[in-house]
Amino acid sequence: MTRALVTGAEGFVGQWLVKALLADGVAVTATTATVPPSPGTLTAAEVAAVRWVPGDLAASRDLAAMHQLLDVARPDAIYHLAGISYVPAVGDDPVAALGINVGIGVRLIEAAREWRDQAGGDPAILVIGSAEEYGRQPEAAGRIGEHAELLPRTFYGATKCSQEHFALAAARTYGMRIMATRSFNHCGPGHASVFLLPALVQRVLRCRAEGSDRIVVGNLGSVRDYLHVADVVDAYRALAASGAAGEAYNVCSGEGVSVADLAREVLEEAGVTARVESDAALQRPVDVPYLVGDNAKLRARTGWAPRRGRRDIIRDHLYAAS
Repeated sequence: MTRALVTGAEGFVGQWLVKALLADGVAVTATTATVPPSPGTLTAAEVAAVRWVPGDLAASRDLAAMHQLLDVARPDAIYHLAGISYVPAVGDDPVAALGINVGIGVRLIEAAREWRDQAGGDPAILVIGSAEEYGRQPEAAGRIGEHAELLPRTFYGATKCSQEHFALAAARTYGMRIMATRSFNHCGPGHASVFLLPALVQRVLRCRAEGSDRIVVGNLGSVRDYLHVADVVDAYRALAASGAAGEAYNVCSGEGVSVADLAREVLEEAGVTARVESDAALQRPVDVPYLVGDNAKLRARTGWAPRRGRRDIIRDHLYAAS
């Protein structure tokens, strides 16, 4: 791969992906809703090395903007990350979210199909989905494989299901090289504190600074699967290189941890002693009790394997926050 297009590249995962692609010598064209990100995850030199294309991809209802983007990037691979990633925000305005989380991807894929037929470009396209697509699975099912029924319980999960269905239908109908991910929880430096693990780190550090003896979280029993963002982008690059067209892949660690145990691990790494308590006000009524994935399909197809554990994620967050 020599040229890549990354949509939503100013976001958390987008910046980590751009960083990895640049390190591989890939020429990156990246979309951003407003302006290029400030140096942080990306260095100033890395920001300068990217061809940034600002603009609202959801605003245009025709394919002209997408065609122009493809003509500029001429990508070997497209990583479609653009969208609303915060679950409650999608529920606040599901109509707008449908246009963003589904509409952008559909127009991008259609433009890529026309670009292939007219200009001969045939990029691999990776469409990023979510474990929220699975919703609440039978409790005895254990780790969730790609064969599981999609039962989303949130509008966010529903938009990701819809995006995936459109994308894989295009792969099967038009012979396009499109793959989809169902990405489980992932974290690392730069992740916004509205999400659970970085929020826990902030609460623990505040607890230490204030001398408090307790931290408050939502549902203590919810079990989740966490992967370091660097392993996530490695999986995305592996899938763009060797994933099977028309297929969906779990991107996950395969290991579950309850919120209570995760909080205790953060406390331990930070050297803080405090009680972990639940607050009903922080619980979501649509919360899924168990969401842990099986990554065997991804491993078998690409040879990928995670290189970092949950403790590495926690340490990286603590180091970045201190």
